[in-house]
Order: sequence, then C-alpha cells, then structure tokens
Amino acid sequence: MLDLALVPRQGAVSLAAGRGGSSLTLPSGDVVEAAEVRAVWWRRPAAPAVHHGLAYAEAWHARRQWEAALHGFVAGLACPLVNDPWREARASHKPGQLAAAQAAGLRVPATLVTSDPAAARAFLDGLGTAPAIAKPLDGAGPGAWTGLLGPADLDRLEALRLAPAVLQAYVPGVDVRVTAVGPRLLACEIDARRTGSPQDFRPAFEAARVRACEVPAEVAAGIRRLLAALGLAYGALDFRIREADGAWHFLEVNPSGQWLGFEARAGLPITEAVAALLDPPRG
Repeated sequence: MLDLALVPRQGAVSLAAGRGGSSLTLPSGDVVEAAEVRAVWWRRPAAPAVHHGLAYAEAWHARRQWEAALHGFVAGLACPLVNDPWREARASHKPGQLAAAQAAGLRVPATLVTSDPAAARAFLDGLGTAPAIAKPLDGAGPGAWTGLLGPADLDRLEALRLAPAVLQAYVPGVDVRVTAVGPRLLACEIDARRTGSPQDFRPAFEAARVRACEVPAEVAAGIRRLLAALGLAYGALDFRIREADGAWHFLEVNPSGQWLGFEARAGLPITEAVAALLDPPRG
C-alpha cells in the first residue's frame, strides 16, 4: 500500500527509457522495480506533498513535475490497472456517465445539470407534481447526500448561479448496489423506505434492510456495455428499482466505490472477486 503524497518527501522515482528500468523508492526505503509489478489497485491517490520551504510558484512547479513522474511510472507498467487512472478520471464525471448509460441501454431518470435558475424551474415544472431530488456533481460525505426538493429549496434556485447541481426526477423504490468486478456482478438491495432517509440510503444504511439479489439479464448486459464504454474493470453502480413497476433505473457509477459494508451486510464475496481480478489463477 502506497500513499503517493508521501513519495516526494520520503521516497524517490526514476524513469528509464532506452536502457535500464524504472523504479519507485517507497517511504519505507524499499525499492519497487517496474518490471516486478504484477497488478495495481488505483484508488483516490492524494496530490504529492512537496518539500517544505518552497515559494508558491516553486511548489506549484514541483508538484506538477512529481505528478507527471509518478503518473508516468504507472503509465509505463506492463500489468493490469484497476482501474486505469486516466479512464477512471474520465468515467467519474456524472453527466458523461448518464449519457454512456443511456447509450448502453440502461434506463436513466429525467436529469438536468445546470447553473441556470430559469432552466431549473422549467425542468421542475415539467415534472409536474412528481418529486425531484438534488445532488452535487462532485463530492463525498454528508454535504454530498441526495436531498428531496421542497418549497424552501425552490425559493433558493438563484443559488445555482454560484455552483451547478444535478436535478433529477425522484424514483420511489428500493436501492441496489451492483459491485462490478471484471465480469462478475455482485448485487444487493438496500431498502431504506422505512428509515429517515428514503431518498439516500447512505445516512441510514445501518437501519436499512440489506440482502443479496440477482441482476436481470437485460440490466446486466447494459452494465457490461457501460463498463466497456467507460474502460472500467471495477465499478460500484447504484440503481433504483421503481416500486410501481419494478423497472431498474441507473443513478451513477463510482469507479472507486467502497464495498466492505455491502459485503458484510449481504454476504457477497466481493473481496475474493477483487483479489482474483488482481491476481488471477495461473497454470
């Protein structure tokens, strides 16, 4: 396990072309030769922390060089990357995900990403009396939880001029988390309808009912088309099963989403699947 942020102050990198080999000196002092790396699990690396005492312009320059060198080391590896950092960065953008999901044949709720209050009002008016939710384009933690829009929120649409947001038709029903690990799809239902947060299971996960479930064949095919289009070997996908008709609606895919809580609650062998993806049986 390596925190890339620590390498500039406690490690070193050497990239060779034409002769020799590339290497990475870890904060522990151990040296990893590029040719020895058999797989990489890439998850939310922190920005390199450059040496103390540098002026702002020097620190900015140094950080850019460290990022280029460390990413260059990864780019030169002849092994599986889960996920490929550059494909993961592109796949993390929600508007792109939604477009790719539609192209893959998955149902997507009516959605608008906007910073225009007038466009937001027109979108919400078009939903009629149907409820809507708002969520951020980027972010994590309590401030990024999905919220149902109420009258007070409609009075504050002018605030969209400060930062765009995602507005979406609300799909009443049960959540499904599908953890895609290579070709395997490991899914569980999260029923938060009787909790204090039916619109977002995350703050009510412990109170929600969680159980393993199967993915319908047509949805599974759409997921695999979506992951292929995004270039992802791993992804945590969120769906809503509409309670009125059982239709699956795609909400988003997190290329570096967590899985331990779902594994524990639903008894899914996700860790085993990830290990097999990174180190497949040989012979």
